[in-house]
Amino acid sequence: MTMSTKEMNPPELVSHIVQASVMDWQPTSFDGIEMKLLYSDDRGRSTILFKLAPGAVVPLHEHTALEQTYVLEGSLEDEDGACTAGNYVWRPGGNRHIAHAPNGAVILSIFLKPNKFDAGNRFFTEE
Repeated sequence: MTMSTKEMNPPELVSHIVQASVMDWQPTSFDGIEMKLLYSDDRGRSTILFKLAPGAVVPLHEHTALEQTYVLEGSLEDEDGACTAGNYVWRPGGNRHIAHAPNGAVILSIFLKPNKFDAGNRFFTEE
């Protein structure tokens, strides 16, 4: 006899399906950048889908822990190079850069802690 998921997992361990395709894009404090917050917790971890308009810039910031980004459309570029559609980039904690999307981009980013922006902007999951 096969167990159902409800029998295998208590309520705090069930899967959480996020209907990202029907979520509205939310504005950010950066011109030309919108987001869909897919996951966040009180430890600062987050998974965010970003849409960057052509020419959008993520200003100078520091990744305070590992950052991982998969580019779904367009490209995300910095002084180290361009990460194009279908490719992945990760940055270690302490990495500082300015990212831009010359032709626009849709990216999926995973953060272990919020970024720190030099201009004082708050990161998306900071209180």
